[in-house]
Amino acid sequence: MDRIRIVGGSKLNGTIPISGAKNAALPLMIAGLLTDETLILDNVPRLADVAQLQRILGNHGVDIMSAGKRPGDHEYQGQTLHISAANIIDTTAPYELVSKMRASFWVIAPLLARMHEAKVSLPGGCAIGTRPVDLLIMALEKLGAELTIDGGYVIAKAPGGLKGADIDFAKVTVSGTHVALMAATLAKGTTVINNAACEPEIVDVADCLNKMGARISGAGTPTITIEGVAKLNGTRHTVLPDRIETGTYAMAVAMTGGDVQLSGARPELLQSALDVLVEAGATVTPNNDGIRISRNGAGIKPVNVSTAPFPGFPTDLQAQLMALMTTATGSSHITETIFENRFMHVQELARFGARIHLDGETATIDGTAKLRGAPVMATDLRASVSLVIAGLVAEGETMVNRIYHLDRGFERLEEKLSACGATIERISG
Repeated sequence: MDRIRIVGGSKLNGTIPISGAKNAALPLMIAGLLTDETLILDNVPRLADVAQLQRILGNHGVDIMSAGKRPGDHEYQGQTLHISAANIIDTTAPYELVSKMRASFWVIAPLLARMHEAKVSLPGGCAIGTRPVDLLIMALEKLGAELTIDGGYVIAKAPGGLKGADIDFAKVTVSGTHVALMAATLAKGTTVINNAACEPEIVDVADCLNKMGARISGAGTPTITIEGVAKLNGTRHTVLPDRIETGTYAMAVAMTGGDVQLSGARPELLQSALDVLVEAGATVTPNNDGIRISRNGAGIKPVNVSTAPFPGFPTDLQAQLMALMTTATGSSHITETIFENRFMHVQELARFGARIHLDGETATIDGTAKLRGAPVMATDLRASVSLVIAGLVAEGETMVNRIYHLDRGFERLEEKLSACGATIERISG
């Protein structure tokens, strides 16, 4: 099994290109099931989760062609996927495929909308709390689907097709909003989603669906209205840049010091996180090519942060911020309001000498002058990269084990960091 070896102490200087957003690419690929024409997606990141979803879609009879690099392409430019679901040959998504990635459960929405039936395994994926699918099921039932759960599978039928409805989410849910949005595009009549998630990835998917002929308004606000259409067509769409990758590298620069241009990043996608970085002592400069991050000489100041749905501080950057605060001059407080069990990185950060105390959903981090390298183990996708950030400043050698979590969400992480002066390498086997 691969590991990542880091020798800490180097400042980061240079340019890091930001990849396409995983959290937009996955639902965009799934949206390809809604049409019998070809959907072309540009800037798709090369990630384990993307490859796994390609296998899942292939099981339904979807043809996916990945275009190779073209002359003049930058080595970090994402791949182009041509997704053709002209003939859906199977409406079952089996456990052995769905269990590896939660987002693959979302295929239930386009299958139900277009084929009027689906049989999809209950999901697996990250070990972050329960993350139930009850809100997704509620949304589909509101649209007229008949759902039963049998043997670990959700069996869904909509004999006459889905029908527009008002969907009121009791709490903000990104996955529920994606599912309701996709299902409603082909439903008869008007659907209104209330308390919808406002994340940029939702907006990106809605933009693509509108290019395909959907009639969606209000994406990016708590109320989304969808006028159902009879058919969607193919289109071409570029995946927006990954705000979580942007924030992760921004925190790595703030942690190590130095000066890095995050090429292709869009500041409006993560303004709350950038504001926290400025508060912590980093210099953040948006420019025509993205965002420039630097911290030269100034110490890291403590901050108090609570995670919140967009436009608040993202839960997916909580672990990275905690790593940054381990060397702040004073005590910081981070409250996790989105997912339970999302402090699994705390015990691993403690192996570096970090001083972190947990009290329910709040972590208190008492900054320490220095961290020491240690063997550590990745526990989930976002937590694992917090260990890399800590390793970049820790004295001596750090070995990060179980890095398949990293490969699910960060494209060529060690290459991007080493190009900016980090001593980091992947050890295979």
